[in-house]
Amino acid sequence: MVPAASATGIQHSLRMRGVRLTRQRLILLELLDLTGRHLDAESLYQLAKEKDPKLNRVTVYRTLKLLKQGGLIDELDLMHHAGDQHYYETRQKQEHAHIVCLRCGKVEEFFGEALQGMKHQVETALGFRIVTARTEMGGYCADCQSQTATDAVAISPQAER
Repeated sequence: MVPAASATGIQHSLRMRGVRLTRQRLILLELLDLTGRHLDAESLYQLAKEKDPKLNRVTVYRTLKLLKQGGLIDELDLMHHAGDQHYYETRQKQEHAHIVCLRCGKVEEFFGEALQGMKHQVETALGFRIVTARTEMGGYCADCQSQTATDAVAISPQAER
């Protein structure tokens, strides 16, 4: 996994837009940038509340909306593995694909030349100028593939013999 860029770039972008960087917003930015996880609003709120017990949910949701509208964070559904839950990450990372296990919900990030090649192929084939790309793929992680195979053997009629 490629580490996230510093929250400094986001802070600079907010200042350029005239957005005040309150202590609470800085806490939220730091958590989004440094946890290494894809956080939903409630998880972000719970982590932020540990750092500032006075922080409230409204601040979290308003800040997420502000950052999303400013193009500084992405809102992801991660294959809707957890239903309608949405997750957030900073846009300061290199473009990448999210690979989601449809059984356990594990999320891996894939960085590589293949993604840049696909982006170029789309631009060439469709005449688009791609400025940002988000890719999600669903499948089964190695652990779940093993477990599924074990489960299939355990319930197959031949296993009863």
